[in-house]
Amino acid sequence: MKIIVSSLGRFHTFELAQQLLQQQALARLYTGYPRWKIAAELHAHTRTFPWLHVPQMALSRYIPTVAERLNPLATSTFDRWVSANLAEADIFTFMSQFGLYSQRQAQRRGLKTVCIRTSAHIEEQDRILREEYARHGHPYGGINRWTIERELQEYAEAHLIEVCSTYAYDTFRARGFPAEKLSISPLSADLSRFRPVAKTDGVFRVLYVGALSVRKGIRYLLDAVSPLKLPNFECVLTGSVLDEVKPLLRDLPQHVRVTGVLPQAELYRYYSNGSVLVLPSVEDGFGMVMAQAMACGLPVIASTNTGARDLFTDGVEGFIVPIRSPEMLREKICSLYEQPDVQQQMSQAALRRIQAEGGWAGYGQRAMTAYRKLLN
Repeated sequence: MKIIVSSLGRFHTFELAQQLLQQQALARLYTGYPRWKIAAELHAHTRTFPWLHVPQMALSRYIPTVAERLNPLATSTFDRWVSANLAEADIFTFMSQFGLYSQRQAQRRGLKTVCIRTSAHIEEQDRILREEYARHGHPYGGINRWTIERELQEYAEAHLIEVCSTYAYDTFRARGFPAEKLSISPLSADLSRFRPVAKTDGVFRVLYVGALSVRKGIRYLLDAVSPLKLPNFECVLTGSVLDEVKPLLRDLPQHVRVTGVLPQAELYRYYSNGSVLVLPSVEDGFGMVMAQAMACGLPVIASTNTGARDLFTDGVEGFIVPIRSPEMLREKICSLYEQPDVQQQMSQAALRRIQAEGGWAGYGQRAMTAYRKLLN
């Protein structure tokens, strides 16, 4: 069995390609990333088309509106390039939005096609984000109709839709997709990179890692921790700060601080110096930071819309709470703060659970099982 992996952006496609390579199943990796960003062992199997994606990524830092307007051109150009350069294979997998034309070409050549969707069904994603921005009083243009229509067509034409969580799966089932057209392959973490080291102090530290945005539910975490006045307690938010939440970060209490983005190579030390990771996202197909934190021995408090159900059991390795519930977040944080023995039990359980799942190798096995089933 030979499998093609295609995506303009990275997402988790490099990890998927590496797992397929280890199982001698990788036919080709197509990406919009430059070759120097690709692991050396993948070079022989990789074809790159960075000519539009790299400038678009640069623009997204400084002129995001222009970068957004370039998206249809970058997406469709990459997609047509892939369709004109398809390698021989049995299965064509592609990240949603980037494979409409190449999927059709693959099917004409007899390949089975798999659309990988890392978030909820795109119409559910758009609905819940519209609702959330309205709650904040922020303008929201929504996901552009070109992208929505393109993805809907990809969903309809693919032989299989691979999602990362039961949460995402449920949003497809609610829109009438049959169970046999859907596959759940939860993501993971690099267990060689993310590992526990000794905590350096006695502070109970709530961690958040990821973009600080409306979608990620930062408002609810701040509402949960800001009123707390506990000794040896702090909440640290790490990640890029979107303009939409900057007003929320003014005049933070002393026990809440923002660090900005930290180097990936140092994240394991940061996680290990925490006490619990909180991911309060309103919509998040699968929060990989949960797996990273668990690999460093942290329990997790996460919303129902993060993929948490596929990663840990509520009350064992952490807690799963409803979206938009600062009261529940505060209750679970205080429960761990007040019961250090429970925090330690959950910490050890989280580490055991993620190690038992097998890291990216476990994810690769789950994906391969789905692909074999599709061919058979």
